[in-house]
Amino acid sequence: MSVEPTAKKADWPVPPVGGWIADDLDRLPNLPPHTELIDGSLVFVSPQTLFHSRAVSFFEWQLQSLAPDDFEVVREFTIDVDRQNRPGPDVIVVPEHVVQDPGQTRFPAETVRLAIEVVSEESVSRDRETKPLKYARAGIPAYWRVENDNGRAVVYVFELEPNTGQYTPTGIFRDRLKADVPFPVDLDLTAITTKRSRPRPE
Repeated sequence: MSVEPTAKKADWPVPPVGGWIADDLDRLPNLPPHTELIDGSLVFVSPQTLFHSRAVSFFEWQLQSLAPDDFEVVREFTIDVDRQNRPGPDVIVVPEHVVQDPGQTRFPAETVRLAIEVVSEESVSRDRETKPLKYARAGIPAYWRVENDNGRAVVYVFELEPNTGQYTPTGIFRDRLKADVPFPVDLDLTAITTKRSRPRPE
């Protein structure tokens, strides 16, 4: 008597017809940390570089130290853009009142005042093309894209143009970043580099 081979059950999430929706990120078991939903598809973040880790930490702590009392700075937290899009910017700035309880897992995108993405090798097209369009449509006033230029941070700053609903570039910053949105900042970008590449004191 022959035995039919059994098909191996997939050990990854199989999308439903029409794709995943934003609520699914809170229901699906065993998702990797920092999973995003883009156009109904799950996006898993690859292992990050030291530059990426340092840059995210830099903006989180620097902005937190400069933020007025009515703002909060949060890293790697998802935001609801629409039913099929729940991205997780590397750093966001939100009004304090939307931080409601320790158990919440997302913020409405329309409450975000600044979204920052640190570009990785696998996220280039998403961070340069896909996400800015979605963030602009959600009405996020400012978007910063951080790129690694041979170990040095380059920050591309965009602000929402209210008449068009699209982002307008307002500056490219390499050593020092000065901006007024969402609040005044003056940041030394050279502090993002690894310790070994920083100039040694005389």
